Amino acid sequence: MVTLFVSDVHLTQSRPDITRAFLRFLDQHASKAEQLYILGDFFDFWIGDDYIDHAPKDELVQEVIAHLSRLSQQGLTLYFMHGNRDFLLGQAFMALCNAQLLPDPTVIFLDKIPTLLLHGDSLCTQDFDYIKFRTLARSEQWITQQLRKSIHERLAFAQQLRQDSKNKNTYTAENILDVCEDEVIRVMDAFQVNQMIHGHTHRPGIHNYHVNSKDKKRYVLGDWDHQGWFLQHDEHGLHLQTFTFA
Repeated sequence: MVTLFVSDVHLTQSRPDITRAFLRFLDQHASKAEQLYILGDFFDFWIGDDYIDHAPKDELVQEVIAHLSRLSQQGLTLYFMHGNRDFLLGQAFMALCNAQLLPDPTVIFLDKIPTLLLHGDSLCTQDFDYIKFRTLARSEQWITQQLRKSIHERLAFAQQLRQDSKNKNTYTAENILDVCEDEVIRVMDAFQVNQMIHGHTHRPGIHNYHVNSKDKKRYVLGDWDHQGWFLQHDEHGLHLQTFTFA
């Protein structure tokens, strides 16, 4: 069984090259897999599933949904997880893609090995302001209040969040924006796993730990900018792969 993982694709109308690359990834890789996990920030921002009805001419959204729906009908099992940019993705979108929305975090089994899946933002515990906002933005009351606002108001709010994030990333120390290693170990111990997969930090790589006589491994997915990243699990294990946009 081939299982694929991606994160931080950040689909947006202003970057059609990313959309083309992702659709190519679906055709060349996901079409040959049994499962695809999308671990957050699939869209650069998402203001609610009702945006699909209000913007039927959004070719990006429609084309992506059509591709995912077709692959799911052909046998691909599709899973989504919320990110910090698209946490308003809901069941209406999932139904259109024939996908399942997973809680963050979720434990799955790869070759009988329990593996913890996260978006990754919850591991950045030294970024106190963001963790505070994350807790608020995941509350049912806050989400309900946001979805009651008009499309125009939500679009403006999403644009403001994106700009604030860019400004913050410019002036915030790298270690604050990255995961806290102590939190990584704490969470792995709490879920009794020795293997973790996440995105969010835009720092792709494989990290090895040896804690309490146990070997642990953390796989970090990269963001899609001028190259795409995915993690593939097959009979040979887990492999972090990348390709440049054509």
